[in-house]
Amino acid sequence: MEPLLSDRLRAKAAPAALKWWRTTALLWLLLLLPAGCVTEDLPNDTRQGNFLAFWQTLDEKYCFFPQKSEAYGLDWDEVRGRYAPAITEEMTERQLFEVLAQMSYELRDGHVNIFAAHDVARYGRWFDDYPANYADTLERIYLGRTEDYATASGLKYRILDDNIGYVRCATFQSGFGSGNLHEMMRALSLCDGLIVDVRSNGGGLLTAAQDLASLFLNERSLVGYVCHKTGRGHTDFSAPEAIYIDPFEGLRWQKPVVILTNRSTYSAANAFVAYLHGRRNVTTLGDRTGGGSGLPLNSELPNGWTIRFSACPMYDAEMRLTEEGIDPDVRQDLSPDALQTGRDDIIERARELLHALTQTPHA
Repeated sequence: MEPLLSDRLRAKAAPAALKWWRTTALLWLLLLLPAGCVTEDLPNDTRQGNFLAFWQTLDEKYCFFPQKSEAYGLDWDEVRGRYAPAITEEMTERQLFEVLAQMSYELRDGHVNIFAAHDVARYGRWFDDYPANYADTLERIYLGRTEDYATASGLKYRILDDNIGYVRCATFQSGFGSGNLHEMMRALSLCDGLIVDVRSNGGGLLTAAQDLASLFLNERSLVGYVCHKTGRGHTDFSAPEAIYIDPFEGLRWQKPVVILTNRSTYSAANAFVAYLHGRRNVTTLGDRTGGGSGLPLNSELPNGWTIRFSACPMYDAEMRLTEEGIDPDVRQDLSPDALQTGRDDIIERARELLHALTQTPHA
């Protein structure tokens, strides 16, 4: 006898129902499992647990242990043993933060930070212990009033009275539009030379640094290398991967350019200097850059604090690590009375160099 339609439908539905019940049972089984079965490897949200999580995260993922050990004898195991006695469950969160911050400073790395609701731990001796060699008051003198300079994608630029172009790049936090860069190059194209000022530029997007560097390259250029962590060991890294920059498709700069640097030229700004340092028509002037050549990575502690640290080392085109900064071709500091005289010695030295390179008189 032919089965009823309802019987045939029930027969087809039976496998689907069985699959649904199996899935539901599995989900309930996972929910009923003891918490320790899925979180046993995670530190507890205790003072000791957060201390261990902080130390272990850096131990397994921070990228500059070999270099720091060679430079000043850093021993991360020794650091753990030295700070561990200070950790008690009775200490306040602010006291815990202070201990972890002091530990982070042992790495001497401006990319190592702890972000909490009340503060951010940040290492600054790479610029705090040196002359600033930059003053925004002097920058305003050279740029002039708001109507005296143009702005494109955050870049401020104008032509100085001796026909030297001046570009102030204070940050790489946002990208540059190709149309903006082209129009800036067009406006400055008749200048005898160009100054690109990246002093006190704390970095931002590497892509923005590469876009700005592309204005000074006429062919696809090898500008550096990057390695990636492949394991938990301090020396577990991938083979170096080449970094290339293609030349800008619009107007490009062909005349001499001087790049101004100081100890606060950091991270992506340090990379920008590394991309162009030693290339034809490029002179770097000022102070050593601040370094920061490790690509940062974020992680979270059990108590919700975020830690940031250098995870991938970057090298220049000669496979030299620039974590400790890049020395300028020409060293120049601001004089002690620069603010009183209204004269930026670093910009003035750049103008002199450009006029000498282009053999044009310096007014």
